[in-house]
Parts: sequence; structure tokens; C-alpha cells
Amino acid sequence: MTTSTDTPLLTALLVEDDARLAALTRDYLASHEVVVTIAADGRQGLAEALARRYDVVLLDLMLPGKNGLDVCRELRARSDVPVIVLTARGEEADRVLGLELGADDYLAKPFSPRELLARIRAVVRRARGQAGPSLEVVRVGALVVDPAARRATRDGQELQLTAYEFALLKALAERAGRVLTREQLMELAKGSAEESFDRSVDVHVSRLRHKLGDDPKRPRLLKTVRGLGYLLAAEGE
Repeated sequence: MTTSTDTPLLTALLVEDDARLAALTRDYLASHEVVVTIAADGRQGLAEALARRYDVVLLDLMLPGKNGLDVCRELRARSDVPVIVLTARGEEADRVLGLELGADDYLAKPFSPRELLARIRAVVRRARGQAGPSLEVVRVGALVVDPAARRATRDGQELQLTAYEFALLKALAERAGRVLTREQLMELAKGSAEESFDRSVDVHVSRLRHKLGDDPKRPRLLKTVRGLGYLLAAEGE
């Protein structure tokens, strides 16, 4: 069993019996601040995964000692560590079975080390609860949008917004100063089918503008950019 010596930001257990592939994968990941421990068979890999806390387990399926599917099943029964299955067995049935046994992701060999790194970071983010839309408070001049509380205020006065209006305002505030097309707003707001057709955005923006206290004839905050879409300007612009 070998371990790289760089200061880790992420730790990974790679269960792989192909020594050359394991070394290449370890070296690439180590160059991107992922410290990799290698286990060369299924029994050793399962024991190591249960003995220490890793950020992610990278698991081959065709292993000596204990096959990867059994390792995945036993590991998932006793640990919530994220598991990415790496295998030449790329048939749909194998992928489905691996996921049903508790794997978090599946990457067929031969794989791109860069893609593997991206998938590692993605599963770790999900495991740490860092995935999903930002809940940070957005401030644009006197306008404050609080996604966690689903609340928006201007000059300290709460705005009475529908869910779709709030989603539109949040999308615009997070990108203040940038023009967003109707299509982009529909995608970002993700409203119901009735709310998400092209011209409906115009209606919702008009209502939103009214609730923001903007002048509909000469808006200074929520502006129409003719032929393009809408822009939320920082107040004073």
C-alpha cells in the first residue's frame, strides 16, 4: 500500500489491481492536491476503507480477493463514504448494478484523469452538502435578496413577491449589471409550465418592476435592453 506525501486537500482510496494504472492515477491526482492511497485487492481495499476516513473511494470491479461489487455492497452497509466505480465493465447492467449497490458515480475505462478529478470533486461537494444553488445574501444597492429566507427588501421594506417573481429577482440580482435574455431567465427561475413561456417573463418583470417601485416608463433599476432582455442595474448607475 502506498501513499503520496503532499499536504492533502482531498484524500482518496484507490482500489485497483493494475499497478501501472494505479500509479498513473495516483500521480495525476496528487498533482491536483488529492492524496491517494492504493489498495491492490478487494479485501485489502474494504479493510482500508473501513479503517480510515477518506473523502472518496475509487473502486475497480474486477478485483482479486473480493470483487468490486461485493466490496461496494459491504462498504455501503457500514459507511457513507462516496464511491466512484472505475471499471472496464461498461455495460449498462453493470453500471446500474453498481449504482444500485450504493456507488455514487461510475466511470468506464479507459477514462480521462481530468474527468475523474472533476467527478471526485463533484461527489465530495455533494457529500459535504456544498452542492446546489447558492444561499448567500445578495445586495445590489438598497436591494437585499436573501435566498435562505426567501425574502427580499428594498430600503429595508419587505417586497411582497410571488415565488416566481422572487426567483426572477434572485437571478437578476446575482448577475447585476449583466443582460439576461428571456430564455436565460426562464432557465434560471425554473417556474411552472404556465409561468415559463416566453412572453410571460415580460409580464412578471413588469409586476416585479412595479413592486420594486421602479418607474415603468423610465426604469432605473430593472431595465429593458431592447432586443436582448433585462438587466438589474446597481442603484445609482
